[in-house]
Amino acid sequence: MKYTIYGNPVEHSKSPQMHNAGFKYLNFDGNYTKTYLEDGNTIKQDFIENNIQGANITVPHKEIAFKKADKTIGLANKIGAVNTYINKDGKILAYNTDAPGFMKAIENFKEIKTALIIGAGGTAKAIAVAFQEAKIKTTVLNRSVNKLEFFKNLNCTTYIWDTFICGEYDLVVNSTSAGLKDDNCPAPKEILKNILNNSTFAIDCIYGKMTPFLKLAKDKGLKYKDGEDMLLYQGVIAFELFTGKKADKQTVEAMRKGLKES
Repeated sequence: MKYTIYGNPVEHSKSPQMHNAGFKYLNFDGNYTKTYLEDGNTIKQDFIENNIQGANITVPHKEIAFKKADKTIGLANKIGAVNTYINKDGKILAYNTDAPGFMKAIENFKEIKTALIIGAGGTAKAIAVAFQEAKIKTTVLNRSVNKLEFFKNLNCTTYIWDTFICGEYDLVVNSTSAGLKDDNCPAPKEILKNILNNSTFAIDCIYGKMTPFLKLAKDKGLKYKDGEDMLLYQGVIAFELFTGKKADKQTVEAMRKGLKES
């Protein structure tokens, strides 16, 4: 059976090696590949025509994938973005595993009561909804006012760079792609330095590299992590949807090992 990840860019993705390691461990008949998708509007057609049984969706297609699905399940309806497709008799069921995956990833940080999310895309929406469910007071900082209405409706405090007033935050999250394929920061350095001076923990949703954002967090003495655990745990939930099997500890460790392979 065929599985894939849709994205632009997608060549950096380690999802195939993670899922294929899980398939191999369970002796499950599945093969997971990467699909570069320039136009997100074609995602449903590609998924159905190629008889894909399950897929993950990464930037920048999570919100359009939500709109193209035949049925969205659970928190995905509140988030308005999905990262997982399941083929159910030629119909697309869509889920968002980013939200629970992210919350699992930050379990080793002490109790989080206040958080700042940088960015306002599909990943930010998932995290903000997860924070709301967990009663975490959330602030969202974005370059422009575009997309901030969603967060205002969640009762998040919202700012753009020019209006930002820094508070104190237990956790700062970079949900943008800044630093993925460049040396950019998700916000101007002076703003970031001020934020990190008033924060305890930092997490970047980008995985597998020390981004400029994480370097600044390290320099400021924060406890930090990249997006590997988030990728792993959202992947485990998607994997369970793909296979219909609960992932035990050994399966999760097989997937983590696959993720770490170069």
